[in-house]
Amino acid sequence: MPIVSANGLKICVEQYGARRGAPLVLINALGMQLTSWPTSFLDHLAERGFRLIVFDPRDAGLSEGAEAAGRPGMAGVLAARLLGLRSPAPYTLSDMAADVAALIGAMGLESAHVLGVSMGGTIAQLLAIEHPARVRSLTIISSTSGRLTLPRASRAARAALAVPLPDPAADMQSYLDAVVRLLVSLGSPGWTPDPEELRARIRADMQRAWRPDGVARQRAAMLAAPGRERQLARLRLPVTVIHGRQDPLHRIEAGRAVAAAIPGAEMVEIDGMGHDLPEPVLGEIAGIVARTAARAGARLLPGAPLDAGAPPPVAPCPGA
Repeated sequence: MPIVSANGLKICVEQYGARRGAPLVLINALGMQLTSWPTSFLDHLAERGFRLIVFDPRDAGLSEGAEAAGRPGMAGVLAARLLGLRSPAPYTLSDMAADVAALIGAMGLESAHVLGVSMGGTIAQLLAIEHPARVRSLTIISSTSGRLTLPRASRAARAALAVPLPDPAADMQSYLDAVVRLLVSLGSPGWTPDPEELRARIRADMQRAWRPDGVARQRAAMLAAPGRERQLARLRLPVTVIHGRQDPLHRIEAGRAVAAAIPGAEMVEIDGMGHDLPEPVLGEIAGIVARTAARAGARLLPGAPLDAGAPPPVAPCPGA
């Protein structure tokens, strides 16, 4: 896997799909690596003619992070947000959006279509707000506008998130079981994933990179992020907001708030979908992404094969 320099960081990146397709940058959720995207989702997008750019965000996977900052105290981060004080978080989601803007340039592109999921959806919003020339169209999945008055996560979701995870160094099997239970509880009640497949994916990602302090720093940046509805109202580009009606973490009202804030945004609500990307709707979501890109004048190449298309001249990621 190649590495590029972007915004002062070494970012691990990979490409798939149509070699001359419309570029689509995918920004994943909290703690997720480029390997966390469902392969079938990449297949669906590539088949619609996109040149896919996936990457490890700072502090995840094989990209650089802020190890010297240590693990932030979440209570202090949250208190600063509520009181309007300077956050002790070592970096912001705006910094992570600047990473993506620089990554697009490092890939030899002036701009790209952008898809973001959960925290990645927030980063995608900030990318469009703060670096508008870099974004051709925007698809936001399972995200929020950040308004503090939006409904909280469901009681069951808050309870699930509050359960401490076992130490994987002491008992890997118990850790994997606990993470699977957590993800299933936050996921789609209409389409429960196979626990064994989910467990295998988690184990594979942990073997590639295990960075709990990095996840904590990303979470601190997410908690510190202010609401964005006023800035979203200034956006002028094709936007689609996709949200599961049964999302227990970012409730459906959060997605509706994003769509309502952006002039001309389309809202797509998927019944049975929670806070995940369930396999049965991945083709539908890929079609929505393609329609959103087409609104920006994208010329897609139907039926393009999934391949390592047009990688830039960069070095391999360390440890890859």
